[in-house]
Parts: sequence; structure tokens; C-alpha cells
Amino acid sequence: MRSAPASSWGLLRQRDDATIRRPGSSRSLVKRPDQTAQAKSRHRSARTVALDVLGAVEDRRLHAEDELDRASAAASLDQRDRALLLELVYGVLRQRSLLDWRLNRVADRPIERLPPPIRWILRLGAYQILWLTKIPPRAAVHETVELVRGTKLHNRDHWTRFVNAVLRALLRSSDMLLPDPSSDPQINPIKPIEALSVRYSCPPWMVERWITRLGIEGAAALCRQVAAEPPLTLRVNRIRLQQAELLSTFQAAGIAARPTEVSPDGVVVERGGNPAELPLFRKGGFYIEDEAAQLIPRLLGPKPGERILDACAAPGGKTTHLTALMENEGEVIALDRSPSRLRLLRENLLRLGATNVKSFVYDLATLPRADRLHDRPQPEADFPADLLQPFDRILLDAPCSAFGVLRRHPEAKWQKSAESLSDLHRSQLDLLDRTGHLLRPGGVIVYSTCSTEPEETTQVIDRFSEAHPEFVRESVAPELPPVAQSLVNARGEFCSAVNAFNMDGFFAARLRRSS
Repeated sequence: MRSAPASSWGLLRQRDDATIRRPGSSRSLVKRPDQTAQAKSRHRSARTVALDVLGAVEDRRLHAEDELDRASAAASLDQRDRALLLELVYGVLRQRSLLDWRLNRVADRPIERLPPPIRWILRLGAYQILWLTKIPPRAAVHETVELVRGTKLHNRDHWTRFVNAVLRALLRSSDMLLPDPSSDPQINPIKPIEALSVRYSCPPWMVERWITRLGIEGAAALCRQVAAEPPLTLRVNRIRLQQAELLSTFQAAGIAARPTEVSPDGVVVERGGNPAELPLFRKGGFYIEDEAAQLIPRLLGPKPGERILDACAAPGGKTTHLTALMENEGEVIALDRSPSRLRLLRENLLRLGATNVKSFVYDLATLPRADRLHDRPQPEADFPADLLQPFDRILLDAPCSAFGVLRRHPEAKWQKSAESLSDLHRSQLDLLDRTGHLLRPGGVIVYSTCSTEPEETTQVIDRFSEAHPEFVRESVAPELPPVAQSLVNARGEFCSAVNAFNMDGFFAARLRRSS
């Protein structure tokens, strides 16, 4: 169960792609704190910062990535401590249910009923004991107990003794057999939902949902994918260079990397330095993007000289990929409702050399319906006149629950609820309905989400197709290489919810408007 801490390139900042598509969210670069804040926090340890980050993520429902950016910069941590900080925060969030299960077996009271700081302190200590081989167990206990002394809790002496006792009991406990969802209930009475929830640290409601739809084996496969640590994957910017050139540059810099298995544009970084520190990153040689996400623009089949709409474009990963596939010829109209996210898109356009893009701040939810599109819009509506001309192709990468990228954002497992999916379904269907009529007859639209859930994937396509018989479904198979045919479902849609290529979970459907 124990493994080495994160490698030195683990805390890779300046992430390009906003994998979780939350309306209004922004993936900014590292924020520079003022000198006063730096002076106050300069001597804080990685463990203390990790405790603060975990508490803030839970209390204020923040992105762990954004809070790590802020906190690690404010604390002025060196490279080694930044790597430990990343390992602790993501490790605890990824293994939370399993940590609580182990702790509950050696504590004299339920972990979930403890004061929040003590819960997180115990999880931090247990994670170091169970996972981090390079930290001596007794040192992990000592450093964790010291965290209690730094809190503002009443009766700190009591909590200090309690944490010390629980962690020492954890040290003495032998490795426990994890609950098995397929074992004989007479031998192991734990239910499959609880068993999978513990083994893979997924919320019980999420596990129950997947068992109902996929059965125990299918749910276990999806849980395993969510619990896995994701690879660092890059997309070569073919406007600037080719895949072989990027691999050669990495080799010279001491960075171990290999080509992706499916995407012809991808590179997986396995170990070495921080790719974002190379001059080639600043010069636009590559973009940080999962392999599944790299396949979505290809499903659209863009061609040089065409007119294409990227309907929910920021931060620009798929926009800049479209321009590369179009060889910077033709026109791409890129929309996003968030000004801050659109600024990030424009920065990426400049860095990656995408010159055929016009970008606008615009909320597609306000787009007029087909019968009113050519009415004169009100001046205050900021309606882009470019939308009045029909498009050859449209990519609608819709805001979604991001169930397919939970492994990259483990805090999101504990922030989501089943109730939000119905709201997302309605908004996604509305966006597809409003966007589809912008397509010329014979044109193609690809609807995609980074979700594994039917409400946001197949059910959206089914309802849209029923209401719009003028749109004909087409298989995405011809747009994918032969090795990727296992990612095409029986309906001809792209689905990487569970896959053999270590990709994120994406969905995409291709529709053609009849002439």
C-alpha cells in the first residue's frame, strides 16, 4: 500500500486545460502573494500547509489545484516541500474513505464525529504511515502530533494524546484485508456498496449508482479508474513542431517520455524535470491535455479553409487543436461566457500560434432560438454578429459534472451530488438545441462532455434526436485510428468511461444536419 512520494515534476503548475468545466471558474497561473503574506508564512511546513488546504477545500468547496497554487506560493516552499505538499493533499483526498476505514478500526470514536481539524490531521498521519515509504513511521507520527499543537482547538493536550494514541495503534495494527464486494456474505457481511466505497474511496451514493447501472464488476472497473493516479499527458502543437522533435527535446533535458497509445499528437511524461520549465513550453511547443481530450477535435473532422464554431472554448485546448488540424487556414469562432477564462484562452492562442481564431465573451444560454436568430439583437446583449453566418462544423464541449476526470480532481468526489445531474442534463440539452441551428445543411456537430453519466451523454443525444429529426447520427469510428475502435460503443459514440489506455472518461457523439 505504501509508495514513494511524488516526483519532482509532480507539482506542475501553469496547467493549460481546465478539465472540470464549472461555469464561471478560472484556471489561472500561479498567483504571486504580496511580501507581507510571504513573510508571515515563510517558515510553515508542507504538512501545515496541507492541513490548511484540505480544510479550505472542504469548508469552501474549492478546487484543490487552485488552493494548492495559492498556498504553496504564499508559503515559499522549496521544490522538495512542494512535492510533499502535492502528495499529501492529493493522496489524502484520493484515499479518504480507505483512510477513515483504517482509522475507525483503531480509534475509540468514529472519525466522522471528530472536529474537522482532527479528522484531517489523522488522515494526513495515516496517509504518511500507510503510503509514504520514505518517511519513517515514527517521524510521521511525531510530525502529525505537532500539527495538533498548532491548531486553535480547546483542550489541545487531550487531542494531542488522542492523535498520538490512534496513530500508534495504527502502526501496531497488521495489514487488514480490504472488504471484498464479491465474497460470501456469510464470511464477509459487508455490502458491495460499502466494500467498493472503502477499497476505491468513492462516495457510497456514487458506487450505488454505478452498481445499479453496470453491475458489481462494471462499477468496480469505474471505481478503479477514478481511484487511479492520472498520468501527465501533453499534446504536441503541430503548428510548432512534430511529436518526434518533442520527444528528442525531452530526452536531452533528462525527461523520460513516450508517445501516447491512441492519440497521434500525445506524449506521456513518466519522470524527470518539469516540462513547463522548458523554453519549448513558453514557445508553444505543447499543451497539457489528457489523451481522451486530444481525440475530441479529431471526431469533428476539421479541414483547412472551413468555418468552425467552438461553442464552449476556454481555456483553449480544443480550440488550439482545431487550428492545428486546420493548418491555421479557415476560421474558428471561439465563445465562452467567462471573461477571465476567455483571457486564458487568448493567452494560449498567442503562445501556441493559433492565428485563425476570433474569440468572444458570450453566454450560449442567451442565444436566440432558430426562428428569432436573425432578429436585430439588443445592443446590450453583446451578440457576436459572426454567429449569423452558418458554420461548417461545431464543437459543443458542454459544461458538465466532470465525473470522467475525478481522478484528476479527487476533491470533487466529495463535493458532488446526484441531484445536480438533472439540472446539468437540462442545460446541456438547451445548449445543444440553441447551437445546432447555427450549422449549415450538411454540416457536422460534435457534442462532448468529460462525464460518464447517461444523463449528460446518451440521454442528451436521444432527446435532441427525437426533437430534431433533421439531425442524423454518424459513427465516430472513421475519425479514430484502428487501435481506438474499442472506445466506440454500439451506437457509434466515443466513450472512454472505462478504457485500457489510462485515459480520462470522455463521451462524444457526432451528428450531421441533413441538407
